[in-house]
Amino acid sequence: MCHSGGQATKVRRRMRLAPLTTLRLGGPAGRLIEAHTEDELVAAVRSRPDLVLAGGSNVVISDAGVPGTVVLVRTRGASVDGELLVVQAGEPWDEVVARCVAERRQGLECLSGIPGSTGATPIQNVGAYGQDVSETVAWVRVYDRETDAVKVMDAAECGFDYRRSVFKYRDRWTVLAVAFRLRESAESGPLRYAELARVLGVPVGGRAPLADVRAAVLNLRRGKGMVIDPDDPDSVSAGSFFTNPILTHEEWARLPNAPAFPEPDGRIKTSAAWLIEQAGFHRGYGSGRIGISSKHTLALVNRGEASTADLMALAREIAAGVKAVFGVSLVPEPVLVGHSW
Repeated sequence: MCHSGGQATKVRRRMRLAPLTTLRLGGPAGRLIEAHTEDELVAAVRSRPDLVLAGGSNVVISDAGVPGTVVLVRTRGASVDGELLVVQAGEPWDEVVARCVAERRQGLECLSGIPGSTGATPIQNVGAYGQDVSETVAWVRVYDRETDAVKVMDAAECGFDYRRSVFKYRDRWTVLAVAFRLRESAESGPLRYAELARVLGVPVGGRAPLADVRAAVLNLRRGKGMVIDPDDPDSVSAGSFFTNPILTHEEWARLPNAPAFPEPDGRIKTSAAWLIEQAGFHRGYGSGRIGISSKHTLALVNRGEASTADLMALAREIAAGVKAVFGVSLVPEPVLVGHSW
């Protein structure tokens, strides 16, 4: 397949980026290019744009916007290749999960309802309810700017870690497509997340029909304002704003009654939401245009007419409060564009 030719279909100038993000925040792009095929995407990113944007669900763009070029990924399509489901980067993620559940392909069902595009999932190593996308990624097709070539990177080369990969915060690679290795099964894999298992009426480690798992996850996410819904003001967010801190056992032991989720390397992951609440920041906190979701402490929501500066001010207030009370540093989960933490 030739990936070198093609021209993007649309070029617009001074286009507002806020409507292209789930937070509805961000200034204009100097130049916005839409890419609808892999060839168009490669041609567009070859000139080193300032930002590659797809679903806009895990990004916080500054009020100044992006003075240079933004490439909007609108590639679509998915195909089956043996055990692999190969999906274009611009394909909406939840549509992929819905398809897998309908076709009895096990491995993505706990990731239902997550907004954004498929190409973003390996970048962030998206995860929820005990499942990480890295468990099923077989390979990622990328454009490599350093070599000016399209290449396939296997899962080991992606450097997956908790909410991270080699792709995050680096502009060397642009994700073009992702291949997932999924088992054929009408039932989920062992369910690891206690809340989800309880809702489904099975023990932790038990299994449930894929469709039941998807429905339960969607209900849980909806109850936390984590499903995009025009009728739910709490869904105008970037999802969880902070990652759960991973601490040494000694660091965790200094936290009174903090939740503990053991990591394979012996460290302990604790709950950022718990730390935030215990530091005095409750659901619905904030009287201005930005506040904490009324449904979930980890989500910061745009209540209307807010600015990115408003959002970051609240995020820093929360992080400073947690640091002062517990000595733990919170780290933002979304990618920050045009500003720093």
